[in-house]
Amino acid sequence: MNIPEDLKYTKEHEWIRIEGDVATIGITDFAQGELGDIVYVEIETEGESLETEEVFGTIEAVKTVSDLFMPVTGEIIEFNSKLADSPEVVNSDPYGDGWMIKVKMDGSSADGLLSAAAYGEIVG
Repeated sequence: MNIPEDLKYTKEHEWIRIEGDVATIGITDFAQGELGDIVYVEIETEGESLETEEVFGTIEAVKTVSDLFMPVTGEIIEFNSKLADSPEVVNSDPYGDGWMIKVKMDGSSADGLLSAAAYGEIVG
């Protein structure tokens, strides 16, 4: 299982890459593996400001639909438009081209996120 050291993680299996006050967010390799073949990613919150742990969208796999949770507080400034036509990219490249949203963070809302080692302990 791939858990990059340079990212932060949530217990809900989202990853976050912070660059200045912009965070790129997606789901982890573990999460995409558990979901199976991803067929649809729905993000209707672009342009909205959401709090940590609020639902920012849903991801649909062949057998299930799961909510996506905000790991930080901020405004969703971009949705990865590639996922509209090719949601399976989340399966093949969850930490690269399979990213889901970019968020302009409000202040220091990244506190409480997990390190790669701490996330690795959760998923075993």
